[in-house]
Amino acid sequence: MDDKENDERTGATNKNLSEAGEFADLTIECIDCETDFVWTIGEQEFFRDKGLKHAPKRCRGCKKAKTERIAEGSRAAREGTLKIEVKVVCDACRAETTVPFYPSQGRPVLCRSCFLAEDRKI
Repeated sequence: MDDKENDERTGATNKNLSEAGEFADLTIECIDCETDFVWTIGEQEFFRDKGLKHAPKRCRGCKKAKTERIAEGSRAAREGTLKIEVKVVCDACRAETTVPFYPSQGRPVLCRSCFLAEDRKI
C-alpha cells in the first residue's frame, strides 16, 4: 500500500501510520474555520474500533457548532418556528452582522447594505 492509498480502517492516508503499522498523531485542517487540529492516536483507534471509515473534517468547536445548528433546525421544524439568525462577518466591508441562513463553505456572505449595493449593479 503506498502513501496515497487509503487505510481501510480510518479512511486516512498511510501518512498517519508509523513504520511499525501503528497510528501516529495527524494534523488536519478544519473545513469550517481552516485551523489545524490534531487527530490523536486514541481518536484514530476509536474510529477504527467503531468501524468509522473517514477522518474527521471539523475541529471539536466547529463539530459542536454544527451539531447545535442541526439540533436547532430540527427543533424549529418540529415546532413550526423556523427562524434562523447566524452571526457572520461581511466579506465586502468586514462588518459584523446576522443573516437568516447558514452560509455555505467558500461562498461570500454580505451584510444587507453590501448585498443591496451588489444587487443594484446587476
